[in-house]
Amino acid sequence: MHPHSLRCVLTAAALTLLSALTAVGADLPKVKLFTTGGTIQSKGNHRQKHMEYSDGKVTPEELIADLPEMKDFADLSYMEISNVGSPSVNTEIQLRLAKAINEWLAKPESAGAVVTHGTATLEETAYFLNLVIKSDKPVVVVGAMRPFTAVSRDGPFNLLNAVRTAATPEARGKGVMILLNDEINAARETTKGNTNRMDTFVARDSGPLGFADSDRIVFYRKPTTRHTSKSEFDVSTLTTLPRVDITYGYQESDGTAIDAFVAAGAKGIVLTGGSREAVKNGQAKGVVFVNSDRKGSGRVLESTRSAESSVPTSDNISPHKARILLRLALTKTTDPKEIQRMFNEY
Repeated sequence: MHPHSLRCVLTAAALTLLSALTAVGADLPKVKLFTTGGTIQSKGNHRQKHMEYSDGKVTPEELIADLPEMKDFADLSYMEISNVGSPSVNTEIQLRLAKAINEWLAKPESAGAVVTHGTATLEETAYFLNLVIKSDKPVVVVGAMRPFTAVSRDGPFNLLNAVRTAATPEARGKGVMILLNDEINAARETTKGNTNRMDTFVARDSGPLGFADSDRIVFYRKPTTRHTSKSEFDVSTLTTLPRVDITYGYQESDGTAIDAFVAAGAKGIVLTGGSREAVKNGQAKGVVFVNSDRKGSGRVLESTRSAESSVPTSDNISPHKARILLRLALTKTTDPKEIQRMFNEY
């Protein structure tokens, strides 16, 4: 064959292959990565450093470049919301994140979203999103227990599994999910149960929704409470949320914390203990109280006393998640009966 003809054949073959690869990429589900920071995006100064890792932050570009396998499962784009430790995630960041995800999922071509987050308050942001996302497309919140630079880092595999889950049609309608350690858990039901171990996120009362296994993403159940597309809460026009604080119950605890929170301008307070007199004084000033519990699992039951005192109960929602729901509830009502309905439904 003439060299020029051979070149033409090779060029045509290359263009055909490129076109085929582009077509395959175009057929993949479109997933957007929203990054907020946390351990999954943190660097230590050596590979055995698993704590006090403050030697730099990993960018979204670095996360994606480090894990090219994600492109086998999704047509991936990204948006950086913040790059902070999760104790620094505040109302402004949460609202910006929720609005950005809602904007993305409203696009017909979008398939799902993944959020990186520090683990200390991950469950709070996940539950917030569970209440305000307006789509049944999957949203998966992911973190890591070890930094990006650690010799045994867990972040990349968690992130890969989160992308796989967000790209899976079976993940639709499950609400916002938390994914670490191969387990897929519901945002409402899940809490961080250990400060250091890899299996830290657990749904004590109900167990995981499913698993990110090597052969496929598998689900065995779905949440039964209201969430996402069925939620009545809308933050699209909000720039802030009402202040809600939490008390911690212990022997000889009194009304000091309640009085201080009321004086600081709290519109709501989640109780795990405290003085009944302080609660009554706060109610007289328009503060709404909700009874929760410090133990970490089990329901706080409705009772004649709670109804008579106009203090709703939090069902089995933890105090810090009860705070999230109460903040959103207070954007709509201060009626204790109506707030009790919300805690029963969400």
